[in-house]
Amino acid sequence: MGFIQFLIDPVTFIARWLQMLLAGWGVPAGWTQFILFVLGAGALGTGALMFTIALIWFERKLIGRFQDRFGPNRVGPWGIFQPFADMGKIFTKEYITPDGADPVPFYLAPILVVMSVVSLWAVIPFTLTVVGVELNVGVLYIIGIGGIGELAIIFAGWGSNNKYAMLAAFRALAQLISYEVPMVIALLVPVMFAGKMGLNDIARAQDIWYIVLCPLAALIFFITSTAENGRTPFDLLEADSELVAGFNIEYSGLRFGFYYVADFLHAFTIGLLFAILFLGGWRGPFVEQVPVLGVFYLFAKAGIVYFIGNWMRASLPRFRIDQMMDINWKILTPTALVLVMLTAVVDKLIASELLYLQAAVLFVLNVVLLVVIGKVIDWYWAHRPRPKVVATPRPVARYERSSAQSHPGAGQ
Repeated sequence: MGFIQFLIDPVTFIARWLQMLLAGWGVPAGWTQFILFVLGAGALGTGALMFTIALIWFERKLIGRFQDRFGPNRVGPWGIFQPFADMGKIFTKEYITPDGADPVPFYLAPILVVMSVVSLWAVIPFTLTVVGVELNVGVLYIIGIGGIGELAIIFAGWGSNNKYAMLAAFRALAQLISYEVPMVIALLVPVMFAGKMGLNDIARAQDIWYIVLCPLAALIFFITSTAENGRTPFDLLEADSELVAGFNIEYSGLRFGFYYVADFLHAFTIGLLFAILFLGGWRGPFVEQVPVLGVFYLFAKAGIVYFIGNWMRASLPRFRIDQMMDINWKILTPTALVLVMLTAVVDKLIASELLYLQAAVLFVLNVVLLVVIGKVIDWYWAHRPRPKVVATPRPVARYERSSAQSHPGAGQ
């Protein structure tokens, strides 16, 4: 019987076993709770970082297939040990600190950038009974944690004593802060539907997935989250020809590797958050009876979103900086504002008991709004002001024969 309970809900089973073990040793209840919190946080953080190793291999292999290459295929079968070889290399590389660098922000930035991603996993409900911290303001927590990543970026640019790193940090902050605006507005939609800000509460409330109720909000959240991660086509902040790799140019060894750990892990974390907010999270058949199934449902949904993000990364070129800002301030932000207003009106006019009628009306409004936006963009593109180029005469180099060439006998 105990083995069956372990298979159905292993995390809860282990937690209860540890609690009874510590109680049998005479550990006070308060200290028992503290020890369980520490062990849980350590297991979650370590698991997330170890999972990144698999993500690195999978992403390199997947993008290789998209671009008609093999990807890693030398170290181990199918190249599965390539990330471990890269880890050995990056652990043994020399740490170089540039002259004039400010040591506090320079050393703190790589730690903060990883912490900002791993901290998101603390509020992710992996299943009905497995969640690090059940916060009733989980959505607000996600937005706030994003500020730590931005702080790490400005620390890296400022502390490196490098004008290219500082320029890249300013550009990155301009992108991240700009794209946070429509993302926060789009996050209001699932909060309005659920009536709560806790991620587990939002997942529980999705009798109909919110991507069906409001697909445009899901699209805005996905685009802005991709831009927040600085991935193609929003990877201008690491344009090699302009910024010599970006704000982390002066980092080497494991410090440099921290930024790539955060990048790969953040890409999958976006999939987890998207699945919880718009795809029902851990919800699925028989999950109430067998809670461990929720983990598989959540990771399967997140994997689909992660796959689409890598598809974009392997296929699209990067935007120019003016195009990137135009997309944010002229398209995404106004669309998100109109969408929130329409959603609020429909939510008030149609009672929540008429769920399917509400879903149909919202879906139609989303499609109509998407068509209208497409027409407006087409009109703007056709009538946009084009700079007039006035041709001015320029000196033209002409070949003229010398006097010696004109009179062959003159030089004799």
